[in-house]
Amino acid sequence: MFYELSASTWGPEETEAIQRTLELGRFTMGEQVSAFEKEFAAYFGMRHGVMVNSGSSANLVAVAALFYKKDRPLKRGDEVIVPAISWSTTYHPLQQYGLKLRFVDVELETLNLDYRKLERALTPGTRAIVAVSILGNPAALDVIQKFALDHGLYLIEDNCESMDSELNGRKLGTFGHLNTFSFFFSHHISTMEGGIVLTDDLELDHLLRSLRAHGWTRDLPPDSPLFERRGEEHFEAYRFILPGYNVRPLEMAGAVGREQLKKLPGMTQRRRTNLALFQRLFAGDDRFICQRENGKSSCFSFTIILNPAHNIDRDRVFAALRDADIGFRIITGGCFLRHDVIKYYDYDVVDGGVPNAELAHDRGFFVGNFPFDLTPQLTRLREVLDRVCS
Repeated sequence: MFYELSASTWGPEETEAIQRTLELGRFTMGEQVSAFEKEFAAYFGMRHGVMVNSGSSANLVAVAALFYKKDRPLKRGDEVIVPAISWSTTYHPLQQYGLKLRFVDVELETLNLDYRKLERALTPGTRAIVAVSILGNPAALDVIQKFALDHGLYLIEDNCESMDSELNGRKLGTFGHLNTFSFFFSHHISTMEGGIVLTDDLELDHLLRSLRAHGWTRDLPPDSPLFERRGEEHFEAYRFILPGYNVRPLEMAGAVGREQLKKLPGMTQRRRTNLALFQRLFAGDDRFICQRENGKSSCFSFTIILNPAHNIDRDRVFAALRDADIGFRIITGGCFLRHDVIKYYDYDVVDGGVPNAELAHDRGFFVGNFPFDLTPQLTRLREVLDRVCS
């Protein structure tokens, strides 16, 4: 395809890292995963990193950890404020743990949660906020973090689409009590499958490590705040303290992650160079509503919403993109309230509607961005859209 939706960021370094790991004969998580956790956390200036097998699993164990905190744990029936646009597994762990979701519309130009509606979203039952930065574009995390602190709310930052973005000189994935990332194939770095949770809280770190691997104590130090050792080593090696999972990463994924992390600054800069070109190509054309950059985007992709004022036929646009060999897809997961799965949720909608999320769902799409020059691809995209939308 002339313009794909995703592309590999691997080189010989990643293949060699896998080969070295295979030769050592350790396949499940070990020294490479541990080293990657430390290096990744250090890159973002955080104390603890817990790697898992996907970004979805990162969200799962992050939500679970808040239910097992010693002080002020979440409880079933508590309310969580969420944006109307995100990926499905931003929401599913919340539903699976019996939380009620309060959906807030997004800002049309940033596609992130409309922070001006936070006060209206707050009720006596609100205990947490999930902040999502859509496709590399920072949400108003400074405002959201202050709101959470002022009201005693837990903040989970789902940063699975926005690794290496910045707001006010601060890396995203550092604003929450828990911060999640994804290392899926198409994301900013890839470990085949993989994810991680960052936190500065020691108790949450230990909860995550236990939940990641069967709910046992084996991966926790003797002085963990979660339990007291009984001195029976035969038992302690297989002692279960939490209803956990097996979402451990492969040792190969950790080894690959270490190589990818070295490349991240350069890959982010290349993505940003492509973003600058995209912004120049579409500047001032009100037929297309493109994401307004908030802070410093790491630009996962390029979003376009067809301005309804111009009555452009989206099906005709999609046909032209297919003819031009240009890949495209729905913006993240679209408006989550439009999916069949919502019937299983306990939820309500702040202000009774999410018109901006609906518009992005019905009139929007995105095309890919990768860490190499996309000048020919973006130029053709502009030409095709200009022609078909004339």
